[in-house]
Amino acid sequence: MDVRAAVERRVESGEVHGAAWLVDRAGDVSSGAAGSSAVDSVFRISSVTKPVVAALAMQLVDDGLLRLDDPVDALLPELADRRVLRTPDGPIDDTVPADRPITVRDVLEFRLGLGMDFAGPFPGTVLGALAERGLPVGPPSPQAAPEPDQWMRIVGSVPLSHQPGEKWLYNTGAQVLGVLVARAAGRPLPELLAERVLGPLGMTDTGFHVPPDRLGRLGRQWLGTEVYDEPDGQWATPPAFPDAAAGLVSTVADLHAFAASLRTADPSWRTARHGEEWGLGVGVQLADLPDGRHAGSYGWDGGLGSTWWTDPVTDTIAILLTTDAWTSPQPTPVFDDFWAAAF
Repeated sequence: MDVRAAVERRVESGEVHGAAWLVDRAGDVSSGAAGSSAVDSVFRISSVTKPVVAALAMQLVDDGLLRLDDPVDALLPELADRRVLRTPDGPIDDTVPADRPITVRDVLEFRLGLGMDFAGPFPGTVLGALAERGLPVGPPSPQAAPEPDQWMRIVGSVPLSHQPGEKWLYNTGAQVLGVLVARAAGRPLPELLAERVLGPLGMTDTGFHVPPDRLGRLGRQWLGTEVYDEPDGQWATPPAFPDAAAGLVSTVADLHAFAASLRTADPSWRTARHGEEWGLGVGVQLADLPDGRHAGSYGWDGGLGSTWWTDPVTDTIAILLTTDAWTSPQPTPVFDDFWAAAF
């Protein structure tokens, strides 16, 4: 089955309201859309935000504004002198001192000790405490979080769930990364991202909100059978907290420009720590080739219904953006069909 047929079948069945896709096979680019979406539709890309901001962070590493193995204490004093839960699901006040400071690498690798533990209870002790203090936990809600300094003060008011470097935990590291790069450069994150990544790559439809003249290209966001966000909803105005974990909107063309720019990038930032794991702000799936070499596809998936993966062996970039959120940790069937057809 080809990509168009794979996606249209799921839209026609009612499983997905709208979708746009793009596949680039060694420069041979095809794209399309189905349902309520057009090829130039703007989508809430949720967690596909993470590698975009990670690429910005690695630019600051190249410039010497950040050093991977330096503690973050100078830029993020809220995370200095951490306490850590004695047991991850224990009482919030039963803590021990952190073994060492949190480093920039810990933040990029999501090993700073804060975040969602897919193997444990959700939201867990620490995320539950953060929710009680006013930080949203759950699907992206850009108008719900306070501005970055207040956000960091709240994060600094709770202990870590795990020792720095000990365990990969989802999402919070990317949010902290957004504050870290903004403070390192002395610029607001939206301004910095536009100057260093979005502008140079021509990603004119990517940002933390949709300007009024483009709202007609932003469709409804669905969560199961319910409308989660209307076009004039949470992404219609700039957020107080630009969420580097899940806050961006974008298009298939813009994400293609981003993915294409990484074809010749230094691969070190996307090197997994061990096997099929996670790199510096990007997902990596490693495979052994018949000639003894190792190769890794890299990219990310977004829970509001988005995916981008690049396979360097076949030089294939595949992007699918939809209007429908995943309702479980497993992808909705349209994604399995799309990946099978694209790769």
